[in-house]
Amino acid sequence: MISRFAPSPTGPLHLGHAYSALLAHDMARKAGGQFLLRIEDIDQSRARPHWEAQIYDDLRWLGITWDGPVMRQSERLNIYRETLDKLWQSGFLYSCTCTRRDIEEAVNAPQEGAAFGPDGLIYPGTCRLSGAPQPGQPLPDTPLRLNMLRAAGPCHFTELCKTPNGAQQITSEQMQRDVGDIVLARRDMGTSYHLSVVLDDAAQGITRVIRGADLFEATKIHVTLQNLLKLPTPSYCHHRLIRDDNGKRLAKRDDARAIAKYRQDGASPEDIRAMVRL
Repeated sequence: MISRFAPSPTGPLHLGHAYSALLAHDMARKAGGQFLLRIEDIDQSRARPHWEAQIYDDLRWLGITWDGPVMRQSERLNIYRETLDKLWQSGFLYSCTCTRRDIEEAVNAPQEGAAFGPDGLIYPGTCRLSGAPQPGQPLPDTPLRLNMLRAAGPCHFTELCKTPNGAQQITSEQMQRDVGDIVLARRDMGTSYHLSVVLDDAAQGITRVIRGADLFEATKIHVTLQNLLKLPTPSYCHHRLIRDDNGKRLAKRDDARAIAKYRQDGASPEDIRAMVRL
């Protein structure tokens, strides 16, 4: 078993991060497997070195150790670009020039109706024909969308934690209806979370992905990409979310719940485990 924790250095780790990291770490160690660390820093406009340093410090304080070197997404941009080029040349991507306002106006038209997927409003396919690649055309420096009509195929993954668990079937019709043509390359990054996480999990040999239940729908995108790129599909454990006293899911902007704040107030690693019921 090989699990991982993949935080973004864009703010402090909070209790939700601690729960996810501890759960993935404990599962791997109990199984005699490996636990890997990855820094998801493709958003260089928000990533900061001091947050990355804080991640390492907080994890070590929690008693979490990782195997091998840390993978950093910012060092793998050429890998993402090569994969995008292959998908482009194979006709699975198209260039999109729509603004957010364009999309909102299109999906709110009377004949369309607004529908939401894992990435927000489901794209209506406005640029699908006009942005399609021409033979031999180089990869453009524009946002690139996945043509779900061509890319999606029947596939499945194993869910170990979320109820009901077991085999989760994914159909091409479901992906077209409920997800749509997602962005695989953003102009400001040259890639996207969905593409990067799939390639990184494959590169690290991850066999079990442990993350929050809020990413369950996104997992269908990742498994679809794994199937398209002929990459192995890990098993998944979508765990419960850690919430504040008002039932709100914790986010990085909630600094009062940061691990560093608990440390400053005298909490111990055992206290943190008790707070997240581990």
